[in-house]
Amino acid sequence: MSHFESNPSWPLLESINTPADLRALPESDVEQVANELRSYLIHTLAGCGGHFAAGLGTVELTTALHYVFNTPDDRLVWDVGHQAYPHKILTGRRDELATIRQKDGLSPFPKRKESEYDTFGVGHSSTSISAALGMALAAQAQGLDRKAVAIIGDGAMTAGMAFEALNHGGHLKANMLVILNDNDMSISENVGALNSYFARLLSGKHYHQLREGGKKVLAQMPAAWEWARKSEEFAKGMMTPGVLFEEMGWNYIGPIDGHDVNTLVKTLQNLRNLNGPQFLHIITQKGKGYAPAEADPIKWHGVGKFDPPSGAMAAKTSGGKSYTSVFSDWLVDIAEQDERVIGITPAMREGSGLVEFSQRYPERYHDVAIAEQHAVTLGAGMACDGLKPVVAIYSTFLQRGYDQLVHDVAVQNLPVIFAIDRAGVVGPDGPTHAGSFDLSFMRCLPNMVIMAPANEDETRQMLYTAWTLDCPTAVRYPRGNGPGVEVQKQMTALPVGKASTAREGQKVAILNFGALLHECEPVAEALDATLVNMRFVKPLDTELLEKIAASHQLIVTVEDNAVTGGAGSAVNEYLAANGHTVELLNLGLPDVYLEHGSREQLLEEAGLNAELIQQSIEARIS
Repeated sequence: MSHFESNPSWPLLESINTPADLRALPESDVEQVANELRSYLIHTLAGCGGHFAAGLGTVELTTALHYVFNTPDDRLVWDVGHQAYPHKILTGRRDELATIRQKDGLSPFPKRKESEYDTFGVGHSSTSISAALGMALAAQAQGLDRKAVAIIGDGAMTAGMAFEALNHGGHLKANMLVILNDNDMSISENVGALNSYFARLLSGKHYHQLREGGKKVLAQMPAAWEWARKSEEFAKGMMTPGVLFEEMGWNYIGPIDGHDVNTLVKTLQNLRNLNGPQFLHIITQKGKGYAPAEADPIKWHGVGKFDPPSGAMAAKTSGGKSYTSVFSDWLVDIAEQDERVIGITPAMREGSGLVEFSQRYPERYHDVAIAEQHAVTLGAGMACDGLKPVVAIYSTFLQRGYDQLVHDVAVQNLPVIFAIDRAGVVGPDGPTHAGSFDLSFMRCLPNMVIMAPANEDETRQMLYTAWTLDCPTAVRYPRGNGPGVEVQKQMTALPVGKASTAREGQKVAILNFGALLHECEPVAEALDATLVNMRFVKPLDTELLEKIAASHQLIVTVEDNAVTGGAGSAVNEYLAANGHTVELLNLGLPDVYLEHGSREQLLEEAGLNAELIQQSIEARIS
């Protein structure tokens, strides 16, 4: 079926407002529902953008799950929630899909308060098996006959948490089902020994031909057949992924074609009637049913508006150079100077700006898969023996490696550089992806040097400064483009802990930490205020703080981080500890989780655009 007709129609899909409507259809209609679902997904996202390729790969699985299981009473827990767009369509949100990732629209990930069918909120990967196990145990404790199903895929099996949950669930003999959606992809290509093992095995026909041919012969000799069956269990452990899971206590079924909806329905019907821990392995294709996405699932992971027949994407708006590309250029340049430089990323090569580095220096590039803890400690080990590791990581994902940041890097005072992308409000992906807390959770750590650039050139110079230091360092910068400051090719180390005064004024001093300097500049002009680009969150420029506290009536701190424990709190602590009584106003992200929307919308909601910063200051000095 063509999924980008000029005048598509979805008669069955439009009759489905809840999964109960789907379950009322004859089984012979399920394949048509899946076809219409894929077509609807393509046409709708062409007009609004969003996560794309992953959902195309789960169309048949989603349809089969809601057809077989009594949702929402039976619990479906999605892992890596960008797979769940088809789930949203089938659970009463079809007509709202065009609002996804927009302010006040649908969340891009499953969200408990959005729908009773979203049983567990998810944005990060590898949580589904733990959560579904918890639900299975809750049902058991309450004597309820409901099923818990974890759908894990898109690379999430590369994280240790998934195996911790499998080990526990198999030990408890929990009554639940885990479905591995094996599409050989996360956002970038999957990496690691386990993934290679699956791929080698499942791409070859030799094992299957031997197995099926042997069955036909030995079935005529019962004694030999029984011996062969037992021997196969041993051979299976050497050749298939099944025994890996069976040794952990799971009944392994598969692999089966994840795009054969009729087989999926029959298999799930059988599994629904089995007790104990069940593991279904399905093979799918990310981007299935839309040729451009099949050919390049990385490019089509998340998209803006596009033309369905041609696959042409809408042109992106121009602006200053992106902070990510500044990092990318710096890493390549510094690696050319210093062969000790190593690039590390937890499965975010494209997003973190490591594509060119990985191509230029493949032997010095390490994608560790979705394993943030390992990424941090890997860098620590390299630093122990003289290398200069650069861990390129999103702020929200660094949270997952916090224990390693503390114990393995900071306690040992190891010179690991953290290039922290997506700091502050991130925008359409919502609170699970916001980098709202990194200044708060890093600045309490001894030995850390923390920098927050105000523009593109400062990003480059701060990264270079980090390279010159013999201690843990962090440079945190936001998603998107800078204000348009030219990036200097020459790299110059900044004096550690020294701020830069952008404007001298009277009475009010605005201390800016990071990328909101351009919002503070017109405010300082309008109020004749002093404006300081603080640059360093740790160590603070205490000499400058002393002078400002002695000569100004109000000190205003501005940051794209939670006010609680953030850079402004550091200023407060210093001034209080040294007996200063100057009035203070801390502006930053409020003590709530901001929902999804554009970065500009969220900064406005937080009171962090120029107009609202000025209003807050005027309210204090009036």
